[in-house]
Parts: sequence; structure tokens; C-alpha cells
Amino acid sequence: MSGASVAGAQWLEVAGLQRLLAALNADGEQARVAGGAVRNALLGEAVADVDIATTTLPDETIRRAEKAGFKAIPTGIEHGTVTVIAEGTGYEVTTLRADVETDGRRAKVAFGRDWKADAGRRDFTINALYAEADGTIVDFVGGLADLESRTLRFIGDAEARIREDYLRILRFFRFFAWYGAGRPDAEGLKACARLKDGLEQLSAERVWAELRKLLSAPDLSRALLWMRQAGVLTKALPESEKWGIDAIHGLVAAERDLGWAADALLRLEAMVPPDAARMRTLAERLKLSNAEAGRLKAWALAPAVESRGTESELAKKLYRSGPQPIIDRLRLSLASARTRAVTDNDALIEAGGYSRLLKFAEKWTAPKFPIKGADLQTIGVPDGPEMGKLLKRLEEEWIEADFRPDRDALLERAARYAAGE
Repeated sequence: MSGASVAGAQWLEVAGLQRLLAALNADGEQARVAGGAVRNALLGEAVADVDIATTTLPDETIRRAEKAGFKAIPTGIEHGTVTVIAEGTGYEVTTLRADVETDGRRAKVAFGRDWKADAGRRDFTINALYAEADGTIVDFVGGLADLESRTLRFIGDAEARIREDYLRILRFFRFFAWYGAGRPDAEGLKACARLKDGLEQLSAERVWAELRKLLSAPDLSRALLWMRQAGVLTKALPESEKWGIDAIHGLVAAERDLGWAADALLRLEAMVPPDAARMRTLAERLKLSNAEAGRLKAWALAPAVESRGTESELAKKLYRSGPQPIIDRLRLSLASARTRAVTDNDALIEAGGYSRLLKFAEKWTAPKFPIKGADLQTIGVPDGPEMGKLLKRLEEEWIEADFRPDRDALLERAARYAAGE
């Protein structure tokens, strides 16, 4: 990547960004695009967010942005970060910094003008690249060479970088999953293994946010293997220790072959036992959202689905458990069967059955139970616990009858039950 440049990149040519860079670059100051946008542009991958590093102090950043007609928000001004809204797009603009003091979770910083020092405080070489307004790449740490070889390497001493923020252990494997090739950098891997206990200092929210990004990588199989070898996976996700990660490779292959989107929670389910108590503990420890915790619990409680089962049997399970947990079970079972089908003809038949049922489940629409409590009141059933029991009995019979009985048939049956027949 010698003579590398991102000139011509659509995101770089946006008028608002160019005007902002011009304002920050005036009168002897400097501003460059930094980090992920540069990395992804060089790799030919999508650029979501564009961050800017600058020599201007935060107050000056705000003054210049507003003078250029932009809105400036001091979102992280104590760390030198100002969010500038330029023609509808937000850019995080951060003053060059050097770490003064770190405790493994956060750092106290001093603002500066030294670009090499700013690069040196970042985590990995591939994340410490800068781009001038014309697209010229500035590299102080060998990031271009590492990007070309897909090597993920800590800047400087790996242990020192990790001790500054122990989250960098998880980030090492996350970025390896997204951008690395071959084996992880040996020194980085050893440092992660030695310092893995530092993960205990981190907030649950930071750990889960990083794990979710790792679990969303196109192919996380190799990263998880090295995490397990280093003892990091057990530290971050103890529920996976005895269950293992063997199912991940087959799931990733199924995603690729069948066009499934990468699903962080489905991948997590492939790595942990379907045990509701353990899923509750996991959700509490990592402070998962209610939706995430609910999905894991529902999956753990959902009944297993046999590949030879009928669509009628599956419809009943879909109604009782809800579609998502059953679809999760079917996808994991299909991925497993496809993996075994390479050498096992029975597994090939099994995969066909799961594929058939999955197609049915994905198109299934829940039928609506035809009666309510108000309907039972019309035939003299009083409101209260007995009505609830009767409704539940009728619903179960309706389910077992393949959802066929209509309102009149159910009310006729209810009248007989209410009369003691």
C-alpha cells in the first residue's frame, strides 16, 4: 500500500466534511480524518462514521465550526471531543491527546500537537492511520503494512496498551475477527492471555457491547478459537466453557450458504447450553437488554424440534413458544446437520427435514384464538379464576385440533363444560 491514498472516496468528497476540514486546517492548525474510516476505505469496505483528529483545542474547534455555519456539541469535551453537525452529518472532532494517567478502564489525557504521540496512544496499528483532506495517508506506526498483510498488532508494547484499558483484550479478538488473517500477533495473544483477569475491572455494559460486535463479525470462528486457547473466552463468557464453540463453524457456513444475516444472539446460543437458569445468570451478569434476555430465555425453554416432525406438530410449538425461539432452534439444528452431512447420509436426510420445517416456520402466521372472556360471559360463565381455567382448557383443545374449531364450536363446548358435562 505504498503511496496509499483514499482520494476519490465518496465520503471524503462530501462538501460538508471538506468545509469542516478547511476550517480546522486554517491559520497553522491541522486536522485529519482518523481511524476506522481510513482503515475501511483502504480495505474497500463500507465507512459508517468519520472521525477527525485536530490540533485545535476544543473551544477553538467549536469556534471554528460555528463560524463555518455548523452546529457544535461538546459531547465529550473533557476528553477533547466535539461533535460537529456539518450539512446534516455528524463528525466527532477530537483534539490530539496523550495519556497522562490510566487505570485499566479510563484515561486522563493532556491535549497536544504531536501527531506521532496521538497515534501512539491508540490501540492497534491499523486503527492509527490518518488521511489528509486530499486523501493522502499519514502513517506513524506501520499501520499500512499491517493492513496489507491483515496483521492485527498492538502499537508499541502490547501489555502497556492493555493495561491502559483492559477492554483492548476483547477488542484484539474483535478486530482480528473482522480484519485479521492467519494467526493473531504472537505478542498480542500472549499479553491478552497474561492479563485476562483485568476484564473483571470492566463494566458489564462495555464487555457485552464488545462481545456483541465480535459475535457480529462475518466469520468469527478463528477469533473464538484463539480466545479459547488464551483463556479469554472462559473469562468473558464462562457459560461457554463446557459447551464449547464447535457449532460456530457450521453456523457461519450455513449463514454464508443460505443467505442468513449474521445474528449475534443466535451465535451466542450456539456457544452456550439451552438452560434457562444459566441464561438468566448470563443476562444479569452482562446486563443484556430485556429483549436480548427474553430471547435467550425463550430459546432455552422452547421444546426441541425433530427433523421428521410434521408441520402440524411444528405449528403447535410455534404457537405455544412463539416463532423466534423455534426458528432459532431450527437454524441451529439445520447448521449442525449440514456439518455432519458431509460424512453422514442420515444427517443429510435430517438437514432436509430441518430445512423443510424452517421454511414453514418462517412463513407461519399465528392464528387468533376465536373467543375471549366476554364471550363466555354471554353464556353465563362468571368472571374470575374459573373463567381463566376454562379459557385455557378451550385454547389447549383448539391448539390440539390444529386451530380448526371456530367461535361457535368453542362456545358450544364451553357451555357443556360450564354445565358440568
